[in-house]
Amino acid sequence: MTERLDTTDLNILRALQHNSRLTTKELAAEVNLSTTPVFERWKRLERAGYIKRYIAVLDADKLNLGFVVFVNVKLRRMNHDIAMDFVERIREVPEVTECYNISGNFDYLLKVHVPDMRAYQAFILDKLGKIESVGSIESTFVMGDIKHEYGINI
Repeated sequence: MTERLDTTDLNILRALQHNSRLTTKELAAEVNLSTTPVFERWKRLERAGYIKRYIAVLDADKLNLGFVVFVNVKLRRMNHDIAMDFVERIREVPEVTECYNISGNFDYLLKVHVPDMRAYQAFILDKLGKIESVGSIESTFVMGDIKHEYGINI
């Protein structure tokens, strides 16, 4: 069961979600609390798993990985072992930055970052196409990034 968070906890999470590089002193000023209780709450939120990790958000275009494709994947058959094998193999593919098990006509939705169409073709042929359980795929190419939030609305 998840513990109940108060307004201060939620404000700490909002502030850290916006800027995880805040010092304890800066965070305390932002949530109108002294440093010691903010530090204790921050550590409690980490221990309880509300904060999974801290990351730097990189510019995919500047790194020549701005060609983004959403790939729907349908497996030939579905059972626990086949699904676990697919998941383990996808976790090892660096081009796949997100993978979701979904309902509907497909089994998985992948977000793929590559330099260009040629690299995507190589990804399909040399990586995704070599996974025996893959039955069919459908690619959707991103033409523009309209809204891209990294946090969640709390």
